[in-house]
Amino acid sequence: MKTRQEIKSISKQHFSNNYWVSVGAVILAMLIVGAASGVTFGLGAIFLVPPIMVGLQYFTLCLYRGETPGIETMFTSGFSNYGRKLGGMLWMYLFTYLWTLLLIIPGIIKGIAYSLTPYILADYPNVSATEALKISMRMTQGHKGEIFVMYLSFIGWFLLSGITFGIVGIFYSNPYYFVSLAGLYEELKNNALNNGTVTSTELA
Repeated sequence: MKTRQEIKSISKQHFSNNYWVSVGAVILAMLIVGAASGVTFGLGAIFLVPPIMVGLQYFTLCLYRGETPGIETMFTSGFSNYGRKLGGMLWMYLFTYLWTLLLIIPGIIKGIAYSLTPYILADYPNVSATEALKISMRMTQGHKGEIFVMYLSFIGWFLLSGITFGIVGIFYSNPYYFVSLAGLYEELKNNALNNGTVTSTELA
C-alpha cells in the first residue's frame, strides 16, 4: 500500500495535469451544494447534495487513476442509479449523526469508518446502499488513524485558504484535497482486496 506522501504526490501530479477541469468540477459542485442547501430551507439539499458528492468523489477518483474525466462525469456518475446512491449517502449521514449524538469522538470514528461509502457506491454499481457502508467499515478497519492523519495534513492549506478568503482553496487546495482522499480510497480498496478483507465477488 502506498504511503500518504506517495498518494499526495500522485494526486498533485494528476490534478496538475487536469488543472482547469478539476478546479471547475469542484467549484461547480460547491455552487450546487450551496444553492441546494438554501432552497426550501435546506430540503433541496437532501436530494441534490448526496449524488453530487458521490459524483465529485468519483470524478476525483478517475483523476487519481490517471484518467481524464470531463465535468459531465460528475453528473453521470452521481445521478445514475440515483435511488441507491441517495439511500447509501443518507444512511451514512444518519448513522454518523446518531453516533455523534452519543459523543463527539465516537462520531468522528464512525464518520471515518463510513467515509469510503460514496466511492464504493460510484465504483461498484451492484453493491447495495447498506452493503456499501459495511464494506467501507471493513476497508477502514485498522486504518482510521491513517485516514485521520490525511485529513490533518491539509490543515495548513485550509488555514491559508481562509487567510486568502478562499482563493487558495478554490484554485488549489480543495481539488488537491479531494483527489488525495480518492487516492486513499483506491489504496485502501486494493489493500483490502489483497489481504482478503473484501473479495472481488462482493464488489462485482
